[in-house]
Amino acid sequence: MELLDPRVDFVFKRIFGSENNKDVLLAFLNRVLTEAGDPPLTEIILMNPYTDKDDPLDKQSIFDVYAKTSEGKLIDIEMQLFNKYDIEKRTLFYWSKRYSSQLHEGEKYQELKKCVTINILNYAFLANDDYHSIFHLREDRTGLTLIDDIEIHFLELPKLDDVIPSQGGLENWLLFLKGVDTTHWEVLKMNEPGLEKAMDTLQFLSQDSEARRLYEARQKYLHDEASMLEGARKAGITEVAKNMLDLNLDISTIAKATGLTEQEIMQLKK
Repeated sequence: MELLDPRVDFVFKRIFGSENNKDVLLAFLNRVLTEAGDPPLTEIILMNPYTDKDDPLDKQSIFDVYAKTSEGKLIDIEMQLFNKYDIEKRTLFYWSKRYSSQLHEGEKYQELKKCVTINILNYAFLANDDYHSIFHLREDRTGLTLIDDIEIHFLELPKLDDVIPSQGGLENWLLFLKGVDTTHWEVLKMNEPGLEKAMDTLQFLSQDSEARRLYEARQKYLHDEASMLEGARKAGITEVAKNMLDLNLDISTIAKATGLTEQEIMQLKK
């Protein structure tokens, strides 16, 4: 039996965003958040639990996992299978919407609670070797925290390529999501017992014909969307390269500026 890919957001939400699997979500979040120095969570409330109404082809369906702690802290987890570009601006935009939407007319700013965004990326993004990067709002020279209300995590799965599961911790969860060979599952479960239910859920979904049909529809939609985005990006870069050629800039400079190969630029010049 071929397992479904847990990196497809539809499957990810079925595993981590259903009421029956809140314990799985809690175990995963505690591994992520304790690395940021946050105290362990004891309870989590799902704000947008998975339901059968979540249509993989409906643009209105939201496949991130949105939750709240018992203290009111808001946590948003999003799985990104493909690079949609400008992820940093997109992250701040949606973080700000979550943060500001807490206040209703007449309420005080003191009512605002901390918002945490967790981006799980199936591509390398930051210019470092760390698979887990955490950002807060701090003074640049002294590290003094202005306010603790913003916390953004980037979990980059490709940076786990050389990681071997050896102990308990976040890396075990990410290796599971990355699609590590199932022969390592026993080791991952020994390292991280909370993973067993996540694995069981994935195996169950993989055997369910309706879940597989929805998965395949969602996978096709995501691939088509990624192809269109990449096509639009490439068209924009090509136009920039043509403009630079019109300015008589040398081919090596254009290649460095656009990321196109010199051969591709020569084809444009012709």
